Amino acid sequence: MAYTCLSCESLKATLIANPDSVTVIDIRDQGSFDAGHIGSARHVDNSSVDAFLLQADKLKPLIVCCYRGISSQGAADYFNEQGFQSTYSLDGGYEQWKLLP
Repeated sequence: MAYTCLSCESLKATLIANPDSVTVIDIRDQGSFDAGHIGSARHVDNSSVDAFLLQADKLKPLIVCCYRGISSQGAADYFNEQGFQSTYSLDGGYEQWKLLP
């Protein structure tokens, strides 16, 4: 396991303190992303992952968000293998995120 799990509360605090310090990607389907997502998140799926890998700053921490924090674990591990220095799986995913005050 080459990624770390990150709580929604920790991500929210990071985004409030320094929103440009991390990259957030959302790997849910386009319809779910369009219905709601973390404000700074970028939608990445199988059709856009190659372009994302070419453009992304691999030195910046990468937080991967999915529905409930399960699929993001494998994706975070994959992105770590692609050269990202720090990868994180968002615990509870977007379903947990949207419950934050």
